[in-house]
Amino acid sequence: MRLTPLFATLSLTALLAGQVEARTVAVAADRLVDVATGKETDKPLVIITDGRITAVGHQGDAIPSGAERVSLPGVTLLPGLIDMHTHISSSPLFSGYNSLLFTDSFWPVISTANAKATLEAGFTTIRNVGSDRYDDVGLQQAIDAGFVPGPRIIPASYAIGATGGHCDSTFFPPSMDQRSPAVIDSPDEGRRMVRQLHKYGAQVIKICATGGVFSHGDTPGAQQMTADEIKAIVEEAHAAGMKVAAHAHGASGITASIRAGVDTIEHVSLVDDEGIKLALQTGAYFGMDIYNTDYTQAEGKKNGVLEENLQKDRDIGLIQRQNYRKALKAGVKMIYSTDAGVYPHGTNARQLETMVEWGATPLQAIQSATVTSAEALGQSGDVGQVAVGRYGDLVGVKGDPLKDVTLLQHPVFVMKGGETVKRP
Repeated sequence: MRLTPLFATLSLTALLAGQVEARTVAVAADRLVDVATGKETDKPLVIITDGRITAVGHQGDAIPSGAERVSLPGVTLLPGLIDMHTHISSSPLFSGYNSLLFTDSFWPVISTANAKATLEAGFTTIRNVGSDRYDDVGLQQAIDAGFVPGPRIIPASYAIGATGGHCDSTFFPPSMDQRSPAVIDSPDEGRRMVRQLHKYGAQVIKICATGGVFSHGDTPGAQQMTADEIKAIVEEAHAAGMKVAAHAHGASGITASIRAGVDTIEHVSLVDDEGIKLALQTGAYFGMDIYNTDYTQAEGKKNGVLEENLQKDRDIGLIQRQNYRKALKAGVKMIYSTDAGVYPHGTNARQLETMVEWGATPLQAIQSATVTSAEALGQSGDVGQVAVGRYGDLVGVKGDPLKDVTLLQHPVFVMKGGETVKRP
């Protein structure tokens, strides 16, 4: 029987596929930081095959035949960094009503520039916790398909909120009839919204349990979702294999979220002793964005941030930093959450310095953006460490980041999945 041309082509392709050699990269540097322990290895050699690390050894070890060699003299390597709280399709340059100067399709377009800047800054994985029109899902798909450069994205799409709350549209009069598509006002509505977001590509669920700094007409400390609503959302998300992040500034919203099983609590500005105790008991993670107040107070008015929001930011900024130090000292697990989009994408690493100023060691700050965030994502086997089996995600700096964490603001080398993004 004669083979049809299509069948013959497919058969030949299948045969050749087994003969294609794996792509291998060998990266040599001066030092490698084990972020789990703080130990440093001199003259490391990292072998990456088809995007995954297959060996971590020393220069002089055997290198697979045909491997691409990357030599980085004077460079210290760390795993690619993780930012657990970004808004990749937002820009701080157009705040308040200034954002209305642009058509809807402007935002997904600039998100491609934001993604490139974020990746080149050494952040190879981000969790995007709030984006309109499923823009972050579309960007994730474009990056994964190789059309645009950017980090790995865990998208939330719309953040779920209550009517009139922080995640609703609150800046317009009744005649404009503005309402967020993700508003819910009952446990059943919460369950339905989780299912809808999951249906269209969300991989994590974001809720707004309390008021916020950059919303209109509310206070950050006020709880805006009931305990039953939060619990229903968490149950539905966990049943679908998704984790939940809660925007929660106020103490009651923080404790309600932890009791309901929320995985990461974001902002955590007004946390009390009970909230800290519950986090320690349950293993909940805190993601405290303690740098961005500096940017907002310096540049916000020029960018269009309303005075109401600037004042709320002033009122809460110092308290949040003091509570960060308190929770850190108590032993709460800290992830790296910057709220990038409130300040410029690509400058995500600036918060590391602020964390050290408020009590963290350089290693603790780095761990928050690597191994601890990987654990919170449930992706310790993929990201967060330079170890066999993980993605070949690397960031390199000139000098010792365990002595000067600000070096990570200016990485000289970035690699994602074995592909060089930036090098000296």
